[in-house]
Amino acid sequence: MIYSSFKVVLRLILPWLAMLLSQPATAGPMGFDESIMAMGDFNNNWRESFVNYAITPRDAFGVSATYMRADDKAKSRTLEEVTYTRLLKRWNAPHAQANLWFQGGIGALQGEDERVGKDDKFSKFVYTPGVQFDYETTRIYFLAAHRLYRASGINHDYTSVRVGFSFYETDYESTQPWLILEARNMNGLSEKIEVTPMLRLINKSFFVEAGVNNFHEPRFNFMYIF
Repeated sequence: MIYSSFKVVLRLILPWLAMLLSQPATAGPMGFDESIMAMGDFNNNWRESFVNYAITPRDAFGVSATYMRADDKAKSRTLEEVTYTRLLKRWNAPHAQANLWFQGGIGALQGEDERVGKDDKFSKFVYTPGVQFDYETTRIYFLAAHRLYRASGINHDYTSVRVGFSFYETDYESTQPWLILEARNMNGLSEKIEVTPMLRLINKSFFVEAGVNNFHEPRFNFMYIF
């Protein structure tokens, strides 16, 4: 069911890719060498924050904290982990850039499953390998990511696809508005696909995003590189 729904979403998104191959870029889960990146992603059922430090132009180590909750609120998960990010491959074009990333971590997962007359609580070792591909020009943006959230008896694999465009080009000193559309799902916690249109504002090394998903829930994201 989820796989079929994602196929529909991808059919809607794939035409954008034809536009992408004709148009520099700064998308990605880490900054430049010796930079610190802080990011956050928050809504009712998903709250994630992380900080990492780039030790080379391609490698970063960090820490993250994530809260996940099922649609029916019967399951909740809290994850603290140490993370590693690696730029596997970069493709540069005159006015565009594409990147393939590895993102992973190890940590502790605490969970609570509510059942009739009983609450089951547990704590487990978790590992979270994943990959991300992004492509960006000064006007168009695409991202696809898949990450495994695995522990003994746990499979909360996460899939996300994003497309976006900017309303107009600006210089580095000015704020640039973007419209972003994201579809995502977490296995074992939701049988539905969350779709969120968001307004993104980028200024230098900072961006904020805000929107409301198809469940009428607000969402807020931010990123800052310093």
